Parts: sequence; C-alpha cells; structure tokens
Amino acid sequence: MQTQIRKRAGWMAAGLTALLCACSPQGEGGAAPVALPSGADPGAAKAADPVPAAAAAQRPSPVYEEAKPGIAVGPVAGVVALVLEGSDRVTAGELRIGRSAEAMQITSCLEPPAEATGPAASATVDIGGVPFTHFTAGDAAMSHYVSAESYRAVHSGACYAIDLVVAGTRPDVYDPPRTPPFSQQEAASRLAEALKAVYWTQ
Repeated sequence: MQTQIRKRAGWMAAGLTALLCACSPQGEGGAAPVALPSGADPGAAKAADPVPAAAAAQRPSPVYEEAKPGIAVGPVAGVVALVLEGSDRVTAGELRIGRSAEAMQITSCLEPPAEATGPAASATVDIGGVPFTHFTAGDAAMSHYVSAESYRAVHSGACYAIDLVVAGTRPDVYDPPRTPPFSQQEAASRLAEALKAVYWTQ
C-alpha cells in the first residue's frame, strides 16, 4: 500500500469554515497526497518497529503504523491526515486525526458544534473499544462544499478528534466542467472503511 501522511498545523477546529479551508489537496499541478488507495485493506495497519529496541522503548506510541516493514508516525502537534488516492480540487476525501491535552479542549471535547446536523448529533460510536461522540456536519459556500462525519472522545487524558471529511468544488464551475475522481458517496464509504483500521496501543 502506498502511503503518504500529511501533517497539518494547529488543532482540529470544530467549525466547518476551518474544515473547508484546511481540506484542499495540493495544487492541480502536483500529485495529491496518497494514503488510502482504492481497494486497499485498512486492516493492514499493524505494529512497525524498524528501530532498535532501546530507541523503541523511548518512542511514544505512534498515531499511525503499518505492518513490517512499513512506516509509522508518532504524535505530532496538530493533525495527521490520510488522503484518498485520486483526491483533487473537485472532490477530496480525508481521514483526519487530531489530539489535544489542553484543558479547554478536553472540557469542550464532547460538545457538538453549532454546525452539527441530523439525528447523529448526539450518537455514541465505539472505535477500537473507546466510546466516541459522533456528529455529522456540513456546509456549502459559493461553489465549495464540505461534509464531515466527526468523532470526539476523551481518552488517556487527551481529547481525540477523528474526522472523515469529503470536500471540493462543484464540477460545473470549471470551463469545461470537470469530472470528479469519485463520487461523494464513494469517498464517504471508503473513509468509513478506513475508520475500521483505527486501534489503540497499550
């Protein structure tokens, strides 16, 4: 599985405006980051330990890791995003993971934002054995749109945010109109499958 992990600065904002501004993939001239190719097995994310045991003992638990031999990413300040293969300016899909140990973030962690919509605004979902508050949010501004399935939990003294984000631009605003790399429904389905790969290290 080809893998590229994008680090984003700053804590995952709850507002949809922040989601909209943060979700655009790289420019049209460059290749979009790839993390979740179509048909890839999300369950392939397992422990990876390419460094000596002494160094591994001092290394914090990774936020992402593949089976050996593979890549692993430790905790970072901000957000790590796994981007669906084929994502572009028209339609992009990302699984984002954020973590904050700030007291204010922990206090408000489970509160759905004003943008939360639908019956799932106060649902609880089990992710890897940890209960998460689940809400759906979405917004559209001018020719742009964003929708998110968002999950929040307080676990081991930190607020964790997992967001499955589908965003882009209406194809008909381009001349000639663009063809999306995949439908919004397909992106949402693939991200939901990727969510099953999330697990917790002890």
